[in-house]
Amino acid sequence: MAGIANMGIGMTSAGTRQRLVRRLADKGIRDPRVLEAIAQVPRHRFVDEAISSRAYEDSALPIGRGQTISQPYVVALMTEAILADGRPGKVLEIGTGSGYQAAVLAGVADQVFTTERIGELLRTARQRFHELGMHNIYTRHVDGLGGWPSQAPFDAIVVTAGGRIPEVLYEQLADGGILVGPEEHHGGQHLIRVVRTGDDYQRESLGAVSFVPLLEGLE
Repeated sequence: MAGIANMGIGMTSAGTRQRLVRRLADKGIRDPRVLEAIAQVPRHRFVDEAISSRAYEDSALPIGRGQTISQPYVVALMTEAILADGRPGKVLEIGTGSGYQAAVLAGVADQVFTTERIGELLRTARQRFHELGMHNIYTRHVDGLGGWPSQAPFDAIVVTAGGRIPEVLYEQLADGGILVGPEEHHGGQHLIRVVRTGDDYQRESLGAVSFVPLLEGLE
């Protein structure tokens, strides 16, 4: 994330981001790698200028096309959930959206592979990654329900839309890999964390969440 450190921070300050980091720490985010990544990523660059004054609120915000940029706490929670011992080599994200989650992941992993089904959103996210010097993020305009087979296996997979998580994503996890994402459960969504050990998948719930639906097809 060296490119970010040299960027101007526009209408916001490093102090503003540090206040967000302190709020996340107060809510239970403990991993210093995650807190540092949140501190480094200028979230105001990932929302429309008209709402950039709200960028450092701990809330989801609209990004157009019926999509949202996730609440910073949820981004931090999902990022923390994929971190075990050491630094993940390859992380797959399903649903690029604004690009903010991928940008945070890029601070804690060697390589981030992210897919997005809405071409307009992906083009904007790619431009943001380029402007911020994030050269370890790789993108595809594709139906993410099939994952990214040519780059599998992944040390971690992050799904950023809610529904039934496709079996193929579990299959693309490396042995010891971790998948985190929202899953439909009795009419609501729960954030689940799945750890693969051989052919065994250990699941746990990280609590109730609300994400846009996981859809198929391209736009």
